[in-house]
This record gives sequence, C-alpha cells and structure tokens, in this order.
Amino acid sequence: PVRLDAWEKVTGRTVYVVDLKIRGMLYAKVLRSPLPHARIARVDAEKAKTLVGVAAVITGRDFPSLYGATIQDQHFLAIEKVRFVGDPVAAVAAIDLDTAEEALSLIKLELEPLPALFDPVESMKPEAILIHEDLSLYALAPGIFPIGGTNLCNHFKLRKGDTEKGFKESEMVLEDTYTTQMVQHAHLEPHASIAQVDHSGKITVWSNTQTPHFDRKALATALHLPLNKVRIIGASVGGGFGGKSYLKAEPICVALARKTRGRPVKLAYTREEEFGSAPVRHPTTTRCKTGMKKDGTWLAQEMEVIFDTGAYADIGPRVCRNAGFSATGPYKIPNVRIDSYCVYTNKPVGGAFRGFGIPQVTWAVESHIDRAAEKLGIDPVEIRKKNAAEEGSLSATGQVLHS
Repeated sequence: PVRLDAWEKVTGRTVYVVDLKIRGMLYAKVLRSPLPHARIARVDAEKAKTLVGVAAVITGRDFPSLYGATIQDQHFLAIEKVRFVGDPVAAVAAIDLDTAEEALSLIKLELEPLPALFDPVESMKPEAILIHEDLSLYALAPGIFPIGGTNLCNHFKLRKGDTEKGFKESEMVLEDTYTTQMVQHAHLEPHASIAQVDHSGKITVWSNTQTPHFDRKALATALHLPLNKVRIIGASVGGGFGGKSYLKAEPICVALARKTRGRPVKLAYTREEEFGSAPVRHPTTTRCKTGMKKDGTWLAQEMEVIFDTGAYADIGPRVCRNAGFSATGPYKIPNVRIDSYCVYTNKPVGGAFRGFGIPQVTWAVESHIDRAAEKLGIDPVEIRKKNAAEEGSLSATGQVLHS
C-alpha cells in the first residue's frame, strides 16, 4: 500500500510549520539562561518593550502557571530560578527575527549562581542541593511516585520471589555497572509552533507536535480554560522520534500571543536551541547483579536503574517506570528485585525517545548476559535459549505470556 502522504512529500508540496506563514504573523525569540543553576535576581525587559517593531515582551512573572507531562514542575518561563543552560527566562515577539534578536539584547538578566548537579548518583544523595524545593507540592499524573525533599521525581519498584534466597542458591553471582550517554533526536525539522488568540480568548496553535490531544488538554489545564477554548492543529512532523511529544515550543508561543491582540506568533527553534533546550534521550547508570547455576539456569536478578531526567521531569517518570517493568527482558527469572529511579540534575531535559527507556536497560541486561556466559563458559546464544520465556511463562509483573 502507498502511504497517504507519499505524493505530497516526494513532490515537495508538504507544508511544515517552519514553512507556514499567516497574515500579520510575528516572530518570537527566547532569552535563555547561560548558567545551569541560579537564582533570578532581576529581569529588566522595559527597554526591550520600547524598541520599534516589538509587539510583546514577557517574563515568567507574566505567566506563573505550571505544566508538565507527568509532574507539573515547569513554568512557561523561569520565575524564581533557572535549572539548566537553556532554561527560558524571557521572550519577545516582533515584526521580524532581526528585531526580535535586538530586543533580546536589551533585556538585562542578573543571576546569582547556585551549586549545580550533573551526576544523577550525586544528585540522589540526601545532602544534595534541591533542584525542585516544591516537589512535594506539584500536581502529578497517576502512577508517579516522587519523594519530597529529594531530587527523586519517581521511584519504581518491582519485586518477584525472594532474591536473597536466589543468590544463596546460585553457584555464580556476577555484578556489573553499565552506563549510557545523552542522545539528541536530531530530527531535520526543529520544534516550531504558531499561536493565535482571538478576541474571545480562544487559542489556536499550529504545531509539529506528535501529541496534539495531550497538548490541548495540558494547555487548557495550565491556563485554567475549558477544552473548547483551545485548538491544536497538528501539522506535518518533519521527524520527531518522541522528541516532539508533549508541550515544548507551544507554551511560550501562547503566552506571547495572549499579549499581541490577535496577531499570530511563530517560534521555531534554531539548531543550537535543539541541542541545548530540546529534549534528549535519558543518560542512565544501571547496576546489574545476576545469580545463576553452573549450567546457566537463571535464579535471581537484582537491578538498580538510574535515569538522569535533567532539570524537569517531562515524561521521564514514565520512561523510568517503563524500563523498570521491562528490565528482566524476555527471560524466565524466578526471583527479581528492580529499583528504577528518575532523578533531577541541572542538565537538558530527558524526554521520550524511540524505545522509551528500553534501549538503555536492554543494553545493560544483554551485555550482562554475555559476561555471565563468558564466566560460565557457555555459548551466549545457548544461555539465552535456556532462559528464554516460553508459552505460558510468568513475567516479572505476573503476566502470563502467550505467543
């Protein structure tokens, strides 16, 4: 079958948000933090407002609402402090990009540096400085378990059988730690959004989002509006891979559009902003402990998976949970203990990326199996076949598996 959008794409007729122009449209630029963690002492945007061609200038104080895919921990623009290099602090809408850039240069930003955390293992320590002091007060999606007074925005636990007993009965116990790095999606089209607010207050957003229905509800919730006051028009997506899921450029666009008396406002990220301010695949640290018989029979598995979610939770807590309940892979393991943590740091925000947490944990588990096979002198294919799930096997979550 031929894809429905094939003809338009191969002939170059597909219109993406970066191509879209609407009558009377203004162009937005964002002032972003140069520091990873700092108190905002002063944001003076008065001079920028007087520049000819500038239609709107906003700071965090103009829109104190919170939003977030799992934890509502992010303001439209930073208010009390910034939490990573690239955190948005102020934004302008002007008649063209040059004027918008000039307006940004007129905004005076004074920051008081704070200690920054770049290692999630350090960030988990009880004495670590808090990145989100109000974590226990934030609104949450179902199934998310943050720990107030810490930098842990989710802790997923999975228990099956008795791992202590399993390790005691094991003839080989192997323990290793595996790490994965931050990865940018690098889709061809950057994040882009256009917002317009009519005389009645109804918001229309054109966006290259992957999640238009979620974004509509999230914007309505953040702005305390009924759903019929928010419309999201999902444009063609020039590559996303998860990175264009949930609110990204839309909140700032909407905030500016509410100040421009009906004129639409467009915000398109530069490639530099994509690498510094757009979501990334979570870096991880995974500790694996495996107990087996000499013949390769798998008796116990213990894992601690730490997801570095950066400055804001985004969808990180669900990525952490997804990896946690999938960490044992397609194997029969009678005794399992999994702890999966989602941890704040002062780094770019970890978000959805193809595989949703599974590639990182699979890398660790499969590498660990290879090490176990080598230590036992068993072919790595044979040790997998010996422990592979079969028709009717019980997964670590209690699910009966069927082909």
